[in-house]
Amino acid sequence: MRLLLTSAGIQNATIRDTLVELLGKPISDSRALCVPTGIYPFPGGAELAGRLIRGQTQGPLCDLGWKSLGILELTALPSIDEGVWTETVRAADALLVWGGDPLYLSYWMRRSGLADVLPSLPETVYVGVSAGSMAATALFGETYPEPPHGTGSPLSTEHLTFPTPDGVAERTFVTARGAGLVDFAVIPHFEHEHHPDASRHNAQTWAGKLPVPTYAIDDESAVRVADGTAEVVSEGLWTLFEPAS
Repeated sequence: MRLLLTSAGIQNATIRDTLVELLGKPISDSRALCVPTGIYPFPGGAELAGRLIRGQTQGPLCDLGWKSLGILELTALPSIDEGVWTETVRAADALLVWGGDPLYLSYWMRRSGLADVLPSLPETVYVGVSAGSMAATALFGETYPEPPHGTGSPLSTEHLTFPTPDGVAERTFVTARGAGLVDFAVIPHFEHEHHPDASRHNAQTWAGKLPVPTYAIDDESAVRVADGTAEVVSEGLWTLFEPAS
């Protein structure tokens, strides 16, 4: 499987050109499936999912001019004949896995069976956005004001205090398993003013708790993965944090 792991979608020409290169053909000739599942735990999640599908979100994704666009709802898959939905997935050129809660999303990627199918799709391009990028990894970390419930068991939890522009924030740092498509972690929204947990200082602390290389990428950057090789494509800021020895 080829991957394009973004922070906020196809934000610039460099990321868009990389998507076309991974597809091997124009977007207008490519079939896509959108996965909005990760957004549902957030307040207004259903409305946000609707805006994504209508192409009304800030980061271009569904509105790129795809030949066809379908919706793959992971929470529905366990109740559908596996042969039906896997045929749909295999026919897609791209899976557009949106953001939200990475713990919830990764749980449903495994619970639905999608995580087991993805490694058998060498020509499909997995396009992750924020939590969609995090959930593709073997291991990821995320911070929560309170640990979430009902979405599987995190591997570990740890109380942390993060500096923010307004003072400090009390958070629980959760380490969890993703779909295992890559052997590194991703921190999206690097140095974004509205994501203080992903400031350079906080991202370094966050990455230091993961035993894998960690790419911190801003909204103008993405990690391209093809033939097992990862490289950053960027018109913005990014950093690779190596695990502590």
